[in-house]
Amino acid sequence: MKTLWITAEGLEKLKAELDHLWKVERPETTQKVAWAASLGDRSENADYTYNKKRLREIDRRVHYLRKMLDNLKVIPYTPYQEGKVMFGAWVEIENAKKQKIRFRIVGGEEIFERRDYISIDSPMAQALLKKEEGEEAVVQTPTMQMTWRIVKIEYEK
Repeated sequence: MKTLWITAEGLEKLKAELDHLWKVERPETTQKVAWAASLGDRSENADYTYNKKRLREIDRRVHYLRKMLDNLKVIPYTPYQEGKVMFGAWVEIENAKKQKIRFRIVGGEEIFERRDYISIDSPMAQALLKKEEGEEAVVQTPTMQMTWRIVKIEYEK
């Protein structure tokens, strides 16, 4: 099951997306559909067909975001988290080959378009949770097992 947690920044980004879709993109697209429909025959009208499809996509995303925003829970930073890998942490890890990776553990709705964010539900995040700097975590994925050492833990306060 997907964890319905989100950072305050992630929530603001989703709200901004919803606002933009509802107040900017949807009215523009609706206007284009009306204009294309006024031209007559809709069966071969590419503008009408494309913009009707786009309008359905916008409506689907707006519906999804509204439903999601009602269910998400913002998890704020607390001093209790300091020194441990918890939700919202920036974590730097290193493997035996000295390869380093840095990422932030966030909710599943925040990872899109961000290569440096991972979901709290991912095998990596689950293996790292509650560990401290210097500790090792064994990450089990469907295809392999790797050991990573936690180098650094930081939080945005």
